[in-house]
Amino acid sequence: MKKDALVLFQGDSTSDCGRSREDDHYLGTGYPCITAALYGALHPEKNVRFINRAVSGNRSIDLVNRWQRDCLDVKPDVVSILIGINDTWRRFDRKDPTSAEVFRDHYRRILSQVREHLDADIILMEPFLLMVTEEQKTSWREDLNPKIDVVRELAREFDAALVPLDGIFAAASSRKDPRFWAADGVHPTAEGHAMICRHWLKAAESL
Repeated sequence: MKKDALVLFQGDSTSDCGRSREDDHYLGTGYPCITAALYGALHPEKNVRFINRAVSGNRSIDLVNRWQRDCLDVKPDVVSILIGINDTWRRFDRKDPTSAEVFRDHYRRILSQVREHLDADIILMEPFLLMVTEEQKTSWREDLNPKIDVVRELAREFDAALVPLDGIFAAASSRKDPRFWAADGVHPTAEGHAMICRHWLKAAESL
């Protein structure tokens, strides 16, 4: 990343992690904070700044609705997005589904705005699900997989770096129980956040 770059993290609770709404310096306790700290330690001369505008519970439509304020007005040099698990979850806990086609439309809309209004690199992270409950193993996976495919398609379409988190955590779960990485299958543990950070930094090297 270029010197003095501004990196914006966007998404849902997986990225929010208790970040401050008043102080952009407090990134929460998850992978955004770990990533910023480690990148700063490795590349202090770059003076790269990181901010976190993720909001717990958000779906793709929520990003659309707040994209002007929480992305375009911020004018970041790198936009990092992790969204999608709630587009699946709300189908099962609130009977409020989001189809893969609607998810694609929402996601394409915000990425098109980035390309139109900003000179920014993009990092897309797959929504992921670790197999913890029986419902997740059956119903959730059927809903989420097409949305993961959408993120991969959009990464190609918009020339974005891709962090394939679903595959990464699937591979990690062959070595350690899935609950080690995300106790409820969705929200990462400290080790899970560290895993995201590790692979995010690899993706950033390609920018």
